[in-house]
Amino acid sequence: MLPFRDRIRSRTVPWLTWAIVAVNVAVFVYELSLGRALPDFMARHAVVPARFSDLPWADPAAWLAAAEPTLVSMFLHGGWLHLILNMWYLWVFGDNVEDRIGRVRYLFLYLASGAVGTLAHIWANPGSEIPIVGASGAIAGVLGAYLVTYPRVKVLTGIPVFVFIHIVELPAWLLLGLWFALQMLSGVAAISTTQISAGGVAWWAHIGGFAAGMVLMAALKLGKPDRHRRRRGSR
Repeated sequence: MLPFRDRIRSRTVPWLTWAIVAVNVAVFVYELSLGRALPDFMARHAVVPARFSDLPWADPAAWLAAAEPTLVSMFLHGGWLHLILNMWYLWVFGDNVEDRIGRVRYLFLYLASGAVGTLAHIWANPGSEIPIVGASGAIAGVLGAYLVTYPRVKVLTGIPVFVFIHIVELPAWLLLGLWFALQMLSGVAAISTTQISAGGVAWWAHIGGFAAGMVLMAALKLGKPDRHRRRRGSR
């Protein structure tokens, strides 16, 4: 399923969402410019779960060095399709989350969800030496935040039926609930069959990020009036 747009209009310009998209695209263009140096660059800045298992607990410098790829890897992507799908979901759902809690809280939610997603992946694959990159965990956090805030808002969605795309309107709770259920099923299957390492999809980063986004949004929106309360479902 591919969402196209929702039925709720932001009251503010989503400058931060646009900036995050722009930074991710710019970083990917930089990746392409590296040529033969790209594999070394990715290996240095990607998250490798096995590196975390040997960290000395009493060495803050070692943990600080390990934290660097946790942040930087959120802005790296392994290909055009990886980048486009991530940025597409952020474009559709990020503006309303940013509008709801403000730019500073939104940036915190985005980065924190990405970090939790990374930790969830490390927990599920503690000995893996396969590097992971991508904004999927952070964007999953945005999806979780959207779900707890606008569960009944309709989202125009394309559903593949054989070779055709059928356009329907689905409530956010159904669309995002199905998305999360797919991640859970894939994540559990990956743990039992080692498909995470084989397939290259960090399912548990999606799961952890989504859960973090739900929890953080519930906390961050406290005391913030919902300016869309009377306008939900209209555009």
